[in-house]
Amino acid sequence: MNEAELIDRARQGDGTAWETLMRAHQEAAYRLAYLLLGDAAQAEDVAQEAFVRAYLALERFDPARPFRPWLLSIAANLARNQLRAFGRYLAAIRRLVQDESRPVESVEGRAAQSWEAQTLWQAVRQLDFADQQVIYYRYFLDLPVEETAQALDIAEGTVKSRLHRAMNRLRAVIKRHYPALQEGREV
Repeated sequence: MNEAELIDRARQGDGTAWETLMRAHQEAAYRLAYLLLGDAAQAEDVAQEAFVRAYLALERFDPARPFRPWLLSIAANLARNQLRAFGRYLAAIRRLVQDESRPVESVEGRAAQSWEAQTLWQAVRQLDFADQQVIYYRYFLDLPVEETAQALDIAEGTVKSRLHRAMNRLRAVIKRHYPALQEGREV
């Protein structure tokens, strides 16, 4: 059964069709939320809330478009809202200070993650939210330019230009703060 059929059946109340959609996109929603928030528990909450909101808005979804970019845009908006909340902001600052005194956890919470991936993620987190988003969609989640454009609700050309500028800013952060990453060796 293709995605459009699953969406149609989910709209008609088919729980199995909705579960199939959730399983197909669960990891991407969680990964994006984790990349944006840096906290596993918050990422789980955001991913779950994104699915709830998507389900409630399923009647308004255009089945001619891919489901994943639409879902990821919901997850990104929820993550952005969390980041804006003052209490969460203070908690993030506290975590940042604590993280500086202990080894960095991996991007996906796996002990086997390489030093380069951890350091690159730290460098990306120093960029503004819009730069992080375009880099995460395109490179961390490996979305094509077309789906990245749909998720961000911008033109494909705009994705390319934002990505170009974000990568230039990332190179500057790496050069300034993570020269070992640029040289391809550990600190």
